[in-house]
Amino acid sequence: MALKEIMAVIRPNKVLTTKKALDEIGITSFTAYRVLGRGKQGGRVSELAYPVSEDLKRKLEDAPPSFIPKRLLMIVVKDSDVDLVVQKIIRVNRTGEQGDGKIFVLPVDDALRLRTGEHGLEALI
Repeated sequence: MALKEIMAVIRPNKVLTTKKALDEIGITSFTAYRVLGRGKQGGRVSELAYPVSEDLKRKLEDAPPSFIPKRLLMIVVKDSDVDLVVQKIIRVNRTGEQGDGKIFVLPVDDALRLRTGEHGLEALI
């Protein structure tokens, strides 16, 4: 069975809502990373579509120029679940403003559960 990795770059304030939405469709396992990035908005903090604390603004001034905080979700699913997962992520995260994020879908050659040695789909369920 073919596996795919969905990489979703989203706003930090959308992680819990996205987690709940994925839980609703049976996707309970994923990895989330704190990342810095920029898109068409060039990383301008003043144009973020979510509130940023003064403390975070100061930290961003010390960070590499033109980068803003995002979250990267990595989700591995059966090929047949990709459209459902992608559409759920879009519905939860789309605001219509710059900075909503990006989704990438990549092939996965194999998955291996270290504890049991299971491969492929068995390693995911």
